[in-house]
Amino acid sequence: MLDLFAPTVTDLYKPGHENMIPEGTTFIYVNFTARSSRLFRGLDDYDGKAVIVGIQRAVDDIMDLWDRSFFRVPKAQALARFERRLRLSLTGNCDLTSLMERFGRLHDIGHLPLRIRALPEGRRVGMRVPFMTVENTDPGMSFLTNYEETIFSDELWKTIVNATTAFEYRRLLERMARRTTGSCAGVLFQAHDFSMRGMSGFHDAANTGIAHLSCFVGSDTTAAADVVEHHYPEPDGQEADLPVLKSVPATEHLVMCLGGRDSELGTFRRIITEKYPTGIVSIVSDTWNFFSVMTRFVTELKDDILARRPDDSGMARVVFRPDSGDPVKIICGDPDAPVGSPEHKGAVECLHDVFGGTVSEQGFIVLNPAVGVIYGDSITLERAQAILEGLEKKGFASTNVVLGIGSFTYQHVTRDTLGIASKGTYAVVDGLPVLLQKDPATDDGTKKSALGLLRVDEVNGEYLLRENVTPDQAEGGALQVIYDSGRFHNRSSWSSVRHNINLELEARG
Repeated sequence: MLDLFAPTVTDLYKPGHENMIPEGTTFIYVNFTARSSRLFRGLDDYDGKAVIVGIQRAVDDIMDLWDRSFFRVPKAQALARFERRLRLSLTGNCDLTSLMERFGRLHDIGHLPLRIRALPEGRRVGMRVPFMTVENTDPGMSFLTNYEETIFSDELWKTIVNATTAFEYRRLLERMARRTTGSCAGVLFQAHDFSMRGMSGFHDAANTGIAHLSCFVGSDTTAAADVVEHHYPEPDGQEADLPVLKSVPATEHLVMCLGGRDSELGTFRRIITEKYPTGIVSIVSDTWNFFSVMTRFVTELKDDILARRPDDSGMARVVFRPDSGDPVKIICGDPDAPVGSPEHKGAVECLHDVFGGTVSEQGFIVLNPAVGVIYGDSITLERAQAILEGLEKKGFASTNVVLGIGSFTYQHVTRDTLGIASKGTYAVVDGLPVLLQKDPATDDGTKKSALGLLRVDEVNGEYLLRENVTPDQAEGGALQVIYDSGRFHNRSSWSSVRHNINLELEARG
């Protein structure tokens, strides 16, 4: 495993700033803010807010990395490693004397002398309102606040972007479930995280997988549950209301292929009657001919499926998983296909033809609970909406399908999806306050930063920014101290994160 060294987990130009900052600079204050939601604006009813999740995890891991790789290592060894990397990687005109002295003093301190404030996790914040601030607590270490910008940025932005996306999936699914069934009871399991294999390594998958888990329970990114339990434990003696993560037994194409094409029906029967005769099992069904499965196979397997027994949760369901084609057409039907054909009907109607269902008070068909459909190939928010509205148009409830949310959603994002950035807004130089503000004349205003010390207040459920406040005023407000010079404060449990998500859903309507 890569042996990362905390002082070098930054942009290579950052170490030079220690020598560039004016002498007499004893305090530097920076904030992290989502500045632009332009890439979410195509969504129906999006209100331009970001969901804050993952800060506690990121701070934990960053401080642990510094502890393990720098503070616990003998001072001479740690400094020699740092100096070697810089001499090998920087041009020859760099005098490292001052920097090495500064890091020697940092090693003596034994922790990062920083104070970090953040908004409560699971809450939503509008654009241009800071969700985190960082300041130095040792006057000789002011350069550290911006030195750590890089690692804070790359450990935070993706979880926040994906939590914002998951929140919009949750809103969409709840809205359609209420409209077609009057209940949101199953929505926590209606979006299932399929993204792990498409993420940038297992750390990325685990650390951003918690974004999905903040809004849903269904997930196959198992390592995300480990992240939650390690970084967001429940208070001693308390149990969470909901499990962190749940999934079901499921096949994949290799499993279906091993029995051979001519024995595919037998493979289905063996799985649902011998291997998993109870509970929920998901079977990938497009290995060869999906609509043959949706017509001939389900007819021949009907008695076996209906004979399966419920598990402890009271469920007994065979879930069919198409994995190719246009998801809207596969699930809802292709209007251009011959009328009456399986392709014209789509998967949900084909299952209804065989297994029937009930009609909700809202007038929409709910499939027999013995069967269901999950689709997880290249789902996006726009496609999810088209699928659910397509089912509604055909008279079927939105809850008849589960959506697998994969890397096509959670990996196809960037830091610019929400414009997340860090900017310094206040400093003390030679004992005097200095107000800092970036305001490029060539920009449209997106990159204009706040000014001075900042305070965020919650007013009627909305977070509002106050700029250029006094030091005493900056001590209060909604930004809570979560780390201060080696000590952690105001820890969040996962139940509290999900509770805040639910409050935001209620407020959003």
